Amino acid sequence: MSSSSPEIVLTSSPDGPIVAYDASSGTIVAQFTGSRSPRRGLTVVGKDFGKKYIAASHISPTTASGSIHLYNWWSSTAFHNLPVPEPVAPLAASFDGLYLFAGGISGSLHTLSVPSGNVLKSLPAHNKPVTCLGVNHDESLLISGSDDGTIAIVPIFQLVGDSGCENVEDLILHKFAAHSDSVTAIVSGTGLCYSQIISCSTDSTCKFWSLRRGTHLRTVVFPCTISGIALHPTEPEFYAAGSDGSVHIGSFMIGSRKLVIQGNELMTLPHTHSSAVVSVVMLNEGRNLVSASEDGSVWIWEVGVGQVIMALGNEMASISDLVSATGISYNKGHSSDVGKSSAKESAKCDDIGFSCEELIMSMPARQMIEMEDLLKVAAKDRSRAIDTLESAIAIYEKLLELILKEAKKGTQQQ
Repeated sequence: MSSSSPEIVLTSSPDGPIVAYDASSGTIVAQFTGSRSPRRGLTVVGKDFGKKYIAASHISPTTASGSIHLYNWWSSTAFHNLPVPEPVAPLAASFDGLYLFAGGISGSLHTLSVPSGNVLKSLPAHNKPVTCLGVNHDESLLISGSDDGTIAIVPIFQLVGDSGCENVEDLILHKFAAHSDSVTAIVSGTGLCYSQIISCSTDSTCKFWSLRRGTHLRTVVFPCTISGIALHPTEPEFYAAGSDGSVHIGSFMIGSRKLVIQGNELMTLPHTHSSAVVSVVMLNEGRNLVSASEDGSVWIWEVGVGQVIMALGNEMASISDLVSATGISYNKGHSSDVGKSSAKESAKCDDIGFSCEELIMSMPARQMIEMEDLLKVAAKDRSRAIDTLESAIAIYEKLLELILKEAKKGTQQQ
């Protein structure tokens, strides 16, 4: 498994440390202690090389109170304990690393500044606990799902600024009943499908929605509960984490008018975890997939052949979340302290063939290549690209209307 930059896989647990792996070798490169994280309670904050933070929701085992722990890469203990108004579970972060979003048990969305931890706004978006959060491709919208089956789409500018508006309905772009049971995960589309979002649920469905209108586009029915989704970056495929221990494969079905796709029309990767799969993540530009199970097992798959090529060592009895990160310099990383060989404990950027300086210098080139790849995909179907652009423009027009509305209110009050 090769990659132009080091890829790190992190797992969290409700009863153990956060563990970081080098995805190319399976080596444990760091552990972060002190957090007892619930489902979806782990995220990487920021994209700047060497300035990434790891954020983890924490529920105190003695008081049941909630907080968020913030870690930097070179220390195993949290450097900041962020207080929150209530216990929170799912986390998401803005791409620039300035804001952290947390979903509370009351159904509220809390916005915190990073790294100070100041709570900027709390928005009561749902009637039951928030179960998942996501940020769309251009960082303009926060998307949340809840135990009540609803999805809310909120402009991020409404969450980070002082809008002066106290009416919740005016702050939310769309809110709709999406599932008959708890929403377990939400992802925003990529490439030509970035005007869509996909949600999954304990009601055994994945549903496609228009980000522009919040309207239902398509339903995929699975034979079990789905807890997570990973989108292939270049192919119209998605991978679903099943409670039956399997990873199921679905398709965006671009251009199809079929509204409901049944489980017998789907494919499944051949190997099965012994417990429910809680999360799946794509790696290595779509060539590899990582699946994590409640039983503590973490597998890396080669997508092209559908085979497990590596099982990551894990001493935890259970896993609550799985995320990936790139561009982290772990030559400053601390020892994993789990009895591994000294060579594994002192893993550095140079161990995978790149110096930290080379990685920094190569980032613009890689970004240009990624942009070229996207342009090539768009060129294959210009009509779909135009449709996507029109959808994006419509979203921005809606956001502009909201901004103007708030500005007019401010003028009238003066």
